[in-house]
Amino acid sequence: MTAALMALAAGLLLLVLVLLWHWRSSHAEQAEILRAREEHLTVALWGSGEQFWDFDLDRRELHLLCSDEGGRSDGSALAVTSRRSQLPLVHPQDRLHLRRRLRAHLRGHEPLFTSEHRVDLHGDGSWIWMRVRGRTVDRDAGGRPRRLAGTARDTTASRHADAERRIASEVLRSMSEAVAVLDRDLHFVAVNPAFSQITGYSDVEALGRPFAILDSERYDGQPGALRDELAHRPHWQGNVWMARRDGEEILCHVKHNGIQDSSGESSFHVVVLSDITEQKRAEQELRYLANYDALTSLPNRTLLSERLARAIVRARREGGYVAVLFLDLDRFKHVNDSLGHAVGDRVLRAAAERVQNAVGPQHTVARLGGDEFTVVLEGLVRPEESEEAARRVLDAFAAPLVYGEHSEITVSPSIGISLFPNHAQVPTELLKHADTAMYQAKSAGRRTWQVYSAHMDESTRRRATLAGLLRRVLERDELALVYQPRYSLHEDRVVGAEALLRWRNPEFGVVPPDQFIPLAEDTGLILEIGEWVLRQACLTLRQWHAAGLHGLRMSVNVSAIQLLRGDLAATLQRILADTGVDARCLELELTESAIMDNISHSASVLDACRRLGVGVAVDDFGTGYSSLAYLKRLPLTTLKIDQEFVGDLAHDPDDEAITSTVIAMGHSLALTVVAEGVETAEQLQFLREHGCDEIQGHYIAAAMDARACLAFLHQPGLLPA
Repeated sequence: MTAALMALAAGLLLLVLVLLWHWRSSHAEQAEILRAREEHLTVALWGSGEQFWDFDLDRRELHLLCSDEGGRSDGSALAVTSRRSQLPLVHPQDRLHLRRRLRAHLRGHEPLFTSEHRVDLHGDGSWIWMRVRGRTVDRDAGGRPRRLAGTARDTTASRHADAERRIASEVLRSMSEAVAVLDRDLHFVAVNPAFSQITGYSDVEALGRPFAILDSERYDGQPGALRDELAHRPHWQGNVWMARRDGEEILCHVKHNGIQDSSGESSFHVVVLSDITEQKRAEQELRYLANYDALTSLPNRTLLSERLARAIVRARREGGYVAVLFLDLDRFKHVNDSLGHAVGDRVLRAAAERVQNAVGPQHTVARLGGDEFTVVLEGLVRPEESEEAARRVLDAFAAPLVYGEHSEITVSPSIGISLFPNHAQVPTELLKHADTAMYQAKSAGRRTWQVYSAHMDESTRRRATLAGLLRRVLERDELALVYQPRYSLHEDRVVGAEALLRWRNPEFGVVPPDQFIPLAEDTGLILEIGEWVLRQACLTLRQWHAAGLHGLRMSVNVSAIQLLRGDLAATLQRILADTGVDARCLELELTESAIMDNISHSASVLDACRRLGVGVAVDDFGTGYSSLAYLKRLPLTTLKIDQEFVGDLAHDPDDEAITSTVIAMGHSLALTVVAEGVETAEQLQFLREHGCDEIQGHYIAAAMDARACLAFLHQPGLLPA
C-alpha cells in the first residue's frame, strides 16, 4: 500500500512537473509573443510618427504610448515610452470645433472620432497641430462610453508644407510672367495661365511638346540657339525673340534655372518669360523723342550736340572743316498768328524737307525749336563750301510753299555760319557764333547769310541793348516823324508826303531805322509803335489841311506784322475818326515781301482798308517776288519803283528797261507809279518821258520835320531851274 501510494505520489509529482514545465513553456511563448507584438508596435509607431493614446473619461486621465528614438538601455534602436498625462491645452480658436467632433462621436452620430487642432503639449506657448483619430473602446452597463483610444500625429510640418505649396501654386497662377517647367529633353511638363496668355498655347496644347514651338528666326538667325543655351547652361537670362502660336513675334526676357538631380545633371528646367515687346517699343519711342523732333523727325538739340562733337573730333583727326549753319525763318511768327499753328506746322515740315534736300542726306539737319534749324556740314575741304551750301538752301526756298488747295506762302530763311577751327573749337561756341551771324543776316535785310566774325559780338550786344531800350521808347518820347514830299509830274506840284520814322536815343544818338525796325518787329513792339506812327501822321496831315493845303495826301509805311497780326482796318477806322482826316488822303505803303508773306490774308486785310477809302501802295517794287498774278489779286492803288533801279537811269540800259517796263505795267493795271530816289535832272527827264506819275527824292527835297515840311510846301517853284 505504501509502495502504491509512493508510486502514485511519484506519478503525481511527475505530472505536476510536466504540467509546470508545460505552463512555463506556454508562459515563455506568450511573453515572446507579447515582446514581438511590442516590437511591432514600436516599429509601427516609430515608422508612422503616430502616438497611441487611451483616455479614461471617468478619471479624465490620458495614457500615451509613443515611440522613443533615444533607444533603450539594452541597445535597441527603437523603444516605446508609456506615460500618463493630463489633457493638453487646446488652442482657444479650436476648442469649439473639438467639442463638436467629440460630442458627435460620443452620441453615436460618427463611428470614428477625428479632429485636427492646435495644442500646447508642454504648456510653454508652443502650439503645434495634431491630427487625432479614435473610437470608444469601453462602455458601462448603461452603454455610456467610459474609454476612448486612438492615435495622434504631429501635422505641423506637413500643414506648413501644404500652405507653402498652396501659396506657391497661387503665386504661380497669378504671376504675369509665363512660367514653364521642362524635362531634361526640354519638353513642357507644366505651364501657368500667363504662359497661355503670352504665347497663345493652352496648357493642353503645350504639355508634352518641345520648347522648339516657341522658336523665332529672329534669334540670331538660329532657331535652336536658345535651346542650346538652356541645355548647357544651368542658369541663364537674356532677351530673346519668340514666336506666338498665331505667328506673331514677341520680344521676351527669359530667365532659366536648371534643377539638378543627385548626379548633378539638370533633370528639370524652369523657364520664366516676360513679354517686353511693348516695353522695348516704348523705350525706343522715348529714345526717339529724346533725340528727334516730333514734328519734323529731324534730330533735336541733344542729338545735334552729339553729332557736332563727333564731327569736330573727326575733323581734328583727319583735317578739314566743320561748318554750322543756323537758320531762322523770316517772320514765321506771322504765319502762326494769322493762319494758325496747323498751317505753321505744315510749313515747318516742308521747310525741314527743303533744307535737308538742299544740303544732302550726308549732313545733319536739326530743329532746335520754333522756326530755328541748324545744319552741320562735315568733311569740308574749303571754308567757302559752307557759303555754297547756304546759297543752295536759299534757292530751295525761292518757290512758294503750298499749304492748301489754292493757298501759297513764301518763306525765306536768314542764315548764320560759323566754322571749325576758324571760329571756335567746341560745339557750344560754334552754335553761339552761328546764332550771332544769323542775327546779322536778319539785320542785313533777311533772306541772306552772314559768316561769323569777331565784331559781330559787339553788334549782338548792341542789338540786345537796343531791344531793351525800345520797350520804353514811347514812354520817353524818343520817336519822331520826318516827311519827304512827293511831286506830281503831270500836275507839276507837290501832292503829298511820305512819313518816315526816326529814333533819337540819349545814349546811342540817332538809331537808323534798319536797326530798330527789325527789333520792333521781332519783339512785337511794332504794333504799338505802328499805331503811334499812323496817329501822328494823321494829326500832321490835319494840321496841313488846316493851313490851307487841302487835298494833300500822306503815305505811311506799315509793317508785315501790322498786316498779319494786328487788326489794321479797325485801327485805321478808329484813328481816322479821332483825327477827322479824310480816308482818301491816307495811303499805306507795304513792301512786296510783307504782302507776299501770306497773300490770301494780305488781300483780305487790304480789301478791308480799301473799303474805308485808304489807298494801298507797294513799296520798293521790283526787289521782291514781282508777279502780275499777285498784283491782280491785291487792291492796290500805287506802285513805287525802288531807288536801286532809278539811281542809274540814263547810264544803265538794264535799269532803264526795268523802269520803263514797271511804269507800263503799272499803268496797264490803272495804278499810280511813283519813282523813289530821284536825285538828278537826267533821272527826272527819263521818268517824265516815260510817263511816270510822281517822283520822290532829294532832287525835290530831303526828309524834314513837320514844321520845316509845311514851310517847304508853301514855297512857290519847287523844282530847280
